[in-house]
Amino acid sequence: MHRIAAIVLAGGLSRRLGYPKQLVDLCGKPVLQWVLDTVQRTSLEPRVVVLNPDIAGARALDTEGFRVVVNERASEGQSTAIRAGLAVLPDDVDAVVFFLGDQPFIDQEVVALLIDRFRSTQAAIVRPRYADGPGHPILIARRLFPELVSLEGDTGARPVLARHRDAIVTCDVPDRSIPLDLDTPEDVERARQLCRDQRREP
Repeated sequence: MHRIAAIVLAGGLSRRLGYPKQLVDLCGKPVLQWVLDTVQRTSLEPRVVVLNPDIAGARALDTEGFRVVVNERASEGQSTAIRAGLAVLPDDVDAVVFFLGDQPFIDQEVVALLIDRFRSTQAAIVRPRYADGPGHPILIARRLFPELVSLEGDTGARPVLARHRDAIVTCDVPDRSIPLDLDTPEDVERARQLCRDQRREP
């Protein structure tokens, strides 16, 4: 059985929003906690969360079950968070599912689809394709880890995905939209409204 890890990338500095978006209150708990709780409900193991120094000591976060990595180089961009997360993984991990710490509405069922597709195809990259296009989370196999480690700047994994676009296997999720991420105050209000709407559903 393949061992598939989770890395939650929450090491950004929220430059566009102006304050730590990972700690924004969303229906009673921080945005990042929504992501961590979803990961906890999956079969992924081990679980790593990469935090920037500004939020590393936040008491509002429950990181039980996660290896917490503080990215002291957060100011250098998202690539440093990827490297920091990969650096603590054991050698027997076959792939990683990368989550963004500002996407509170990731669905654990989508994660299960990624895992199943990787185990059946051994693809280098597996990602969901929502009704409005490809999105996160993204699974990347160990054989591409060296390329991820060589990333620099604030690019995330996009250059690796571009180089290996022909190797990407998709999981169609036609009944869902790309998960909302929080970059602006307007995004925060949309997330709060979505949360309120979901709580009113029977």
